[in-house]
Amino acid sequence: MRLIKVAVACVNQTPFAWDENFAHLRIAIEEARREGATVLCLPELAITGYTCEDAFFMDGLQDTAFAQLDALAPLTKGMVVAVGLPVYHEKALYNAAALLADGQIVGFAAKQFLAGDGIHYEPRWFKAWPAGEIDILERTAPDGSIRRFPIGDLVFDIGDVRIGFEICEDAWVANRPGVDLALRGADILCNPSASHFAFGKFAVRQRFVVEGSRAFGVAYLYANLLGNEAGRVIYDGGGLIASNAELVARGRRLTFQDVELASAVVDIDANRREQARRGSHTPRHDAEDLVIEHPFVWPARAPEAPAKVAPTWENGAHVREEEFARAVALGLWDYLRKSRAQGYVVSLSGGADSAACAVLVALAAQLALAELGPAGVRARLAGVRRVQDVLETGGSLQAVVGALLACAYQPTENSGSVTRTAAENVAKGVGAEFHVIDVDPQYKAYIAATERAVGRKLTWDVDDVTLQNIQARVRAPSIWMLANVRGAVLLTTSNRSEAAVGYATMDGDTAGGLAPLGGIDKPYLRAWLRWMETHGPEGLTPVPALHYINAQQPTAELRPPAHAQTDEEDLMPYEILEAVEDSAIRDKRTPIEVLQELQPHYPQFRPVQLATWIERFFKLWCRNQWKRERLAPSFHLDDRNVDPRSWCRFPILSGGFDRELAELRAYVAGLP
Repeated sequence: MRLIKVAVACVNQTPFAWDENFAHLRIAIEEARREGATVLCLPELAITGYTCEDAFFMDGLQDTAFAQLDALAPLTKGMVVAVGLPVYHEKALYNAAALLADGQIVGFAAKQFLAGDGIHYEPRWFKAWPAGEIDILERTAPDGSIRRFPIGDLVFDIGDVRIGFEICEDAWVANRPGVDLALRGADILCNPSASHFAFGKFAVRQRFVVEGSRAFGVAYLYANLLGNEAGRVIYDGGGLIASNAELVARGRRLTFQDVELASAVVDIDANRREQARRGSHTPRHDAEDLVIEHPFVWPARAPEAPAKVAPTWENGAHVREEEFARAVALGLWDYLRKSRAQGYVVSLSGGADSAACAVLVALAAQLALAELGPAGVRARLAGVRRVQDVLETGGSLQAVVGALLACAYQPTENSGSVTRTAAENVAKGVGAEFHVIDVDPQYKAYIAATERAVGRKLTWDVDDVTLQNIQARVRAPSIWMLANVRGAVLLTTSNRSEAAVGYATMDGDTAGGLAPLGGIDKPYLRAWLRWMETHGPEGLTPVPALHYINAQQPTAELRPPAHAQTDEEDLMPYEILEAVEDSAIRDKRTPIEVLQELQPHYPQFRPVQLATWIERFFKLWCRNQWKRERLAPSFHLDDRNVDPRSWCRFPILSGGFDRELAELRAYVAGLP
């Protein structure tokens, strides 16, 4: 038996944070060494951070990245380590993985399939490396000498064990490089990845890792980034190791640790025998030029009983609810510490969206304390004075939340006791600092000043939108002021459903620097809040105070109470809105096609009613693209995102689907 202990490490990196990034990689190597691992796979572009954007073209960034690689190499004595970085070669930039062995840089494998959809823009910076090609990378050493390294579509023969690479997107395509790497005799495939979180995506990763180990006859090592790296995208970690068609190790996902390691002993000879038994396996004998040999003495290793992959919250009945809670909480935690802010501020309206924001900030504090302990939280939030003061005196979890989160209820004459009670109870329930800032005098002063300017009274019959919007806008200065006083990030509470149809007031309820709910729809959010009221994430407590939120119908509460305003009366049932949005925006269907798709699912509504809602959606979608362009950055959570800067592009000015909507009306008129 040729037994090798292998490891994967997920690390929480930040673009250009050279010292911190290097420290995490060093810790990963040290932890792998302590575990007795000889092979370690680290994530894609882990040296620089994945989201350096156009700064990838800076000569200084590329040079510093290579200098960091040089500094990592001596740490790998007696080990084989793969790590990602950008590599400039012959007037092109490549997304590459360096292989380090026994303290030396052996060479570079370059990514062949670039991610260019959705949130990914890799073709903007990198070139795809052609399959089957290799070259020599030349770098000038500090002493002026020329250093040469192989680069390209390579297999590395390290002491008679062959190591190949699929870099992130390479494994997601039909003609993945692993097919040819298997024919070239690869024993271990490393997959350094920067795979963003999305609902249900982890199950897909596990399938291609396990199936890759079976089909290619290899030990398959998958290492992912972790945490909120650069603002919008959350990486969930979850390192994976599979061998001989079995998952043998799985790292934790959405952890608050800087480094998460998983390791296992794999039997190289067992995989080789399995490939030899297959009549379909026809190895290549013409690819030795694509194999780089490097001497290495593998340590002798006795067999070990494989560690059992223990059940986690991912094996429970509420995976999606858990994923949302943990992903956004981790996103908020990292955003706070990496932005060097002093906390968060929420304008708590007494409705579902702002309550969810407050709960998610509280969850971030709960999860951080549970996983890192008070000492770990203090170390990571060293600059947050209030948190330091609370933890120095042994303060409670609620005291920590109060140090991080301030909420304000901002009533006008149209606000009611129900929402005020709800806001106050939710703030108290999570431990947030709570204020009431009465903005009714400012609201009335703006109306009076405008009436003098235009020479008439403003009325709800004539000026409905104007009178609603000024209430939302008048709240912005005071809540911004509270955020400035605290040195905190103001959270925008708008959700994706509102963004799709522009049901938000620019410079009003859209005020803020981060929109944690911008990627989630209202129906799901309401269901999640009901779950948080009674269940909550595994190991944490629910928030019973959410009863005050969940008992209400969603309302902007901007018209006088006699109007009994509700969101769904203004728009359409939220369930219909989401169905139309999915069909029209995600699936790119025309208005008639949307109607045809919805009819079998909603037989309780007449076609003319569905068509009315569909037309309303298309008109509001086109009219409000400019709002979506101005919304605060949001977290990416799935393929239903409408953020034009990271997922769903649409023109600000357009024909508004006028012809298509006319065809819809004619189609409905012709129905029996």
